[in-house]
Amino acid sequence: MLFDFHTHAFADAIAERAMASLINTTQQSEATQNMKAYTNGTISGLCSLMQEKGIDKSLLLPIATKPSQQTTINNWAAGVMSDNLYCCGTIHPDAENAVEEVERIKSLGLCGIKLHPEYQFFRPDEERVFPVYRKAAELGLFVVFHAGWDPIGKDEILAPPRCFANIAEKFPDLTIIAAHMGGMCLFDEAEDCLAGKFNNVYFDTGAVADYIKSEQLFRIIEKHGADKILFASDAPWDDPLKEAEMINSLPLSDKEKNMIFHENAERLVNM
Repeated sequence: MLFDFHTHAFADAIAERAMASLINTTQQSEATQNMKAYTNGTISGLCSLMQEKGIDKSLLLPIATKPSQQTTINNWAAGVMSDNLYCCGTIHPDAENAVEEVERIKSLGLCGIKLHPEYQFFRPDEERVFPVYRKAAELGLFVVFHAGWDPIGKDEILAPPRCFANIAEKFPDLTIIAAHMGGMCLFDEAEDCLAGKFNNVYFDTGAVADYIKSEQLFRIIEKHGADKILFASDAPWDDPLKEAEMINSLPLSDKEKNMIFHENAERLVNM
């Protein structure tokens, strides 16, 4: 069984425009000039990819890039959930009602909260975001962060692994998912300051297959524990089977692989 813990899609009315904008922006980076989208950005496109690749369940991670978007996006996310598609809500740190929206996310039955520092222009360990973390922890909602480098980012990476160490220490009751193995292209820092040090921090494997060496990936998993690693693709921006093959290539036990591929995700979404 495969549970993809990191996917993206948009409402049908905006999917074509949103995908074109993201592809155009990311292809301006030398590192992503050959970037390929594996879906058309719609929910139906994501479901087709899941069927084609043998993905049993996925978690959708919507992102509000403006404070005014969070309510509409969260309503949409609640409406597209299904037996095999779980959804997070989204908060924009600049929204005046951010904490109240965390409560509404819980009431809508969404699984957690997605935050993307590069899209939302904030640092995860800024004190102004702490009330959101405090409320999420109180309500039992996990928070998924983009971590590390992103092709749309500016000169300075806003969410390096060390910032999640700061949050984990201040909010030990908050479940933190630092995507992209704790920090895309900052794997040494993730290994040094996060791996094996916090019980409330998880890593996902979203889109790291082309960026991390298998030796380091295995070392981080062994250090952090397979019970804190989540199979993820970052679809539509990577092929889920590429990440699955990467995990299967490692000298992990069947028990560890099962935890990574689906059991950890099922526990987090309370299946």
